Formats: sequence, structure tokens, C-alpha cells
Amino acid sequence: MKIMLRSPKELQTVKGFGTSSCWWSQYCAGNAANELSELLYGKDGLGLNIYRYNVGGGFDTDNNRVENMWRRTESLYDFDKTKETGKYNFNSDLTAREFMKLCLEKGSIDTVILFANSPHWSQTSTGQSSGSLLPHTCNLPKMNYKKFVSYMLDIAEEFISEGIPVKYISPINEPQWQWGGASVWQEGCHYECEEVLEVFHLFAEEILKRGTPVLLYGPESGEMLGETKRYIEALAGDETIKKVMPVFAYHSYHSDNSPETRLVFKNEIVKAHPEFRFDMSEWCELPNKSPTDCVKAALITARIIGQDFILGGCESWTSWVAVNQFSVKEDGKDYSDGLFSATNYFSEYKKAKRYYALAHYSKFIPVGSVCLDNLTVPENDNGLNAFSFLTPDGKTVTVIVNEKEQTEISFDGDFSKMQIVLTTDEKQFFTAYDGEYKSTLTLPENSLATVIMQ
Repeated sequence: MKIMLRSPKELQTVKGFGTSSCWWSQYCAGNAANELSELLYGKDGLGLNIYRYNVGGGFDTDNNRVENMWRRTESLYDFDKTKETGKYNFNSDLTAREFMKLCLEKGSIDTVILFANSPHWSQTSTGQSSGSLLPHTCNLPKMNYKKFVSYMLDIAEEFISEGIPVKYISPINEPQWQWGGASVWQEGCHYECEEVLEVFHLFAEEILKRGTPVLLYGPESGEMLGETKRYIEALAGDETIKKVMPVFAYHSYHSDNSPETRLVFKNEIVKAHPEFRFDMSEWCELPNKSPTDCVKAALITARIIGQDFILGGCESWTSWVAVNQFSVKEDGKDYSDGLFSATNYFSEYKKAKRYYALAHYSKFIPVGSVCLDNLTVPENDNGLNAFSFLTPDGKTVTVIVNEKEQTEISFDGDFSKMQIVLTTDEKQFFTAYDGEYKSTLTLPENSLATVIMQ
């Protein structure tokens, strides 16, 4: 592969990298919290700048169908069914909030997003935060839309009063999926496009009325195509929403082997709506076929990150959960999809190799870097991909993902110095070269490299 860096076209500006604290951070305390907060948000760790905090829908212990403790969460609102009244409880979900504050202390976070998988259980039709009893049916009755709006904004205002720099509220998450029915596994709520629009409009009206210093974010569409075009056209057509919604957030699931999907998304959606910034706010390998200790997981993750930026046009990239439960299959390998995996209460936890995929970007491509269009569409087999960025201090950073045999790479550019950081199955994130610029390099099979040139 020849990488053209002499006069590449400059694309969008990078707004950063992040992850979600959903479900797991409510159990992460003590030494585990200290170590993981540093590995994720510290300067010696990933140095992430985006933090997604889950405003949990909670659960009524007598009316709860989500069995897995890592797929539901405490809410910040206590509801008494006998009296049919509720009140906020900001001593709830305390472990998760303390973890967030630990991360904020690292000094790298500039964006906190409060997102909801479901409204509070007391606001739903079923009295459950896991969706309607009928699939593809909204679990939030219209008479409770304004209750949901007030609930989310009240929580945001409380967080802000505590010094937490909440920038965005994301009230809806993956509205197109069925969420509910006979079998449920996590919090969720389905919305039709018209319901998405009505809920967002009410949020926009109330934000403007209150003067709350937050913006709308979402609707966290569960895929790049499908219903996504309908969502953005509906939201873009509402002048009230546009006053407080600068970012369209989506998830890039279900197209891991389709760079063409990302090009269609950029050409038909991103370019058609320059009034929005586009954030890829959630991804993990789905279904996850890569064990945590295999470099394949890192290579797939790194390829998706690069393609989402360069081909898809996103301005920030956020992984799904930072930590998931150990998922040991019959072969004895752990198939957790997080950057880390852990036991339920963090008596044991370990770093997954996909952690290094994010490190190859976040540690070298700071906020304000510019994406560079210096390549054509990747090969159909996705065997070799390269993604380039120009940093604010003038360095050119290229992340190369080699998912095949040993390969030679050549550069067409004018540089004097070069550093190469490499990850292979045997050794992760080590400096393989640091010296004068070389126009060619040889990558080992199944390897990931970040090349910094100046």
C-alpha cells in the first residue's frame, strides 16, 4: 500500500474519544475505581475526553424482568406506588457518580453526556424500564412525555450544581429496536419516528424555557442507515429543536465489514446536513466473535474507528461500555465486548486487547486534529487499512491496520522524523522505531501501527 501524504484533502475536525460508564460503574469502587479511572481518562491512560453517564430507568423489585444486574441500574428517583408520588434521591447510584468524579479529576474530560436507555419505570406504560409488553411499541405514554422531560432536566441541573460539566442530554437510545415483548434483557424503549420528534421538541421547548445550559444530543440511532435518514430529516425540519441540538449522534453497529455503508452514510446523510455535527456515540463488535486476549479484537476495533472517521464522517468516536462482565465460553476464552472485563463486583478485572486499539488513536490524535482524505475505498476484504490525521501541532499521524500477512507500506510525503508504535498478538503498544523519517516500513502480520511523522 502506498499512503499519499504530500497534499491530502482536509476533512472534518476531531472532537475526541470516549466511552460509556453504563451499568458497570455502579459496582466499581476502591482500588478498581482508582486504576480504571486512570487507565481510561488519565494522561498515562487513554486520556479520553468524552464521558457517557447513564441516567438509569431504575426498577421496581416486584415488577422487574431484567435478571442480569449489569443490564439494569439504580435510578435517581424514588417512587412510592401506594402513594403514587415520587422524589429525587441524589444519594442513589452513588458509586457510579463517584467513579465519574474520579475520572473528572484527571482533567481530560470536556464533554459529559447524560443518556437514558428508558424513562424512569414509573413513567412507563408497563411500570418497567425494559420496554413495552409488545415489541416495537413505545413504553412512554404521551401523557408522561413532559414528566420525562422534567425528570431528565432536573437531574442535569442537579449535576451541574455539583460541578459536573454536563454538556448534552440524550433522552432516547436506539429508538428503532423492539425493546420489550416476551423476552427482555436490558433497559430500553422503542419510539416511532414521530414519537422521537415529539419528545425532542418538548425537550427543546423546556430547555429554552428554563435556560438550562445543556444541549440536545441524539437520537442515538442504532445503525447508520435504515431509519436514520428519517430521524435526521424530521429533527432538521423542527426549528425549535435546531436551536438546542447541534449534534446528531448515531451508532455504527451491524456494518463491520461494509466500508460502503459508511460512504453512503457520509454522502447521503452527513453531507446533506451541514447544520449538524455527527458523533459516533456507541460501537462494539456485535455479535462479538473475538476473545479479549486476541489481537483480532483490537484490529477490528481499530479498523472501525478509522473507517467511521474517514469514510463515515464522524467527528468523535465513543466505545460502548468500558467494562463488561467476563463472558467465558466453552473454549475457555473470555468474549466480553468491553475495553476491560470484570467479575460482578470487580474482585477480578483485566484489560482486553481492544483497549490498545483505542489507545492507538486517542493518545496521538488530540481534539482539534483534522481527518485527512488520502486514500481510496479500502480493499473489499478489509485486509489492509490506513487512516491519517493532522494534529494541531503539525504532526501527521497515520494508523495502519494490517489484518493479513506481513505487508510493506510506503509513504509519499516530506518529513524528517518518524515514530512507530506497534501492537501485535505477542506484544502491545510498544515503540518499534523512533528516528529519522523512512519512506517504507514492513508491518508484521495481524498488527496495528500508529506512525507519527513530522
